[in-house]
Amino acid sequence: MATFNPSFRVLAAALALSLLGGCGALSSLNTKPLRPNQYDLGPGGSATPPPAYGEAAARRAIALGEVDAPASVDNPAVLYRLAYADVQQQRPYGLARWSMSPPQLVRLRLRERLAQNRPVLNPGEGAVSRLLRVELEEFSQVFDAPDRSYGLVRLRATLLETTPTGEKLVAQRSFTEQRPAPSADAAGGVRALTASTDAAIAAVDQWLQETP
Repeated sequence: MATFNPSFRVLAAALALSLLGGCGALSSLNTKPLRPNQYDLGPGGSATPPPAYGEAAARRAIALGEVDAPASVDNPAVLYRLAYADVQQQRPYGLARWSMSPPQLVRLRLRERLAQNRPVLNPGEGAVSRLLRVELEEFSQVFDAPDRSYGLVRLRATLLETTPTGEKLVAQRSFTEQRPAPSADAAGGVRALTASTDAAIAAVDQWLQETP
């Protein structure tokens, strides 16, 4: 009668565990990590060619500086707030990102809109007497209930006159716009923030046209 060797049982168990571990490692290697969805503000305006400016419009040319923002806004995270829980805490979506930072997106959108009514240049480019500076203070999706939210955009615009002795304040105004989100998720928040951004930018454009 053959004698059973206990060490053989230990060896067999170790071999089985190693095989299971190998299968787990292969399984983890075959699992692709989830990539965040990337969003922007959409194509914006129409595909029509830019307007031809007359002499009067050229005199209203404006230089557009960079859009400033606090560090919490100046990053690609899509942010939301839970107003019904802790409105002071900004939270990022785990699987949603902007294609560039919100200040960059807002500046591109703002430049596109302003260029419909006047030449828009960069600071130091050409002889432009007026400079527009913008601060993006809030850019987030706000939930006032678990299934109800809106996109909130708040910015401050400062219009300056450039003179040989420095910059002179012409006018300054804050703009706040909010639009409802069609769904209680990141995609809905992006659409709401796009609509809010366009409304705020339209208000800035109107303000500039009315400012002497």
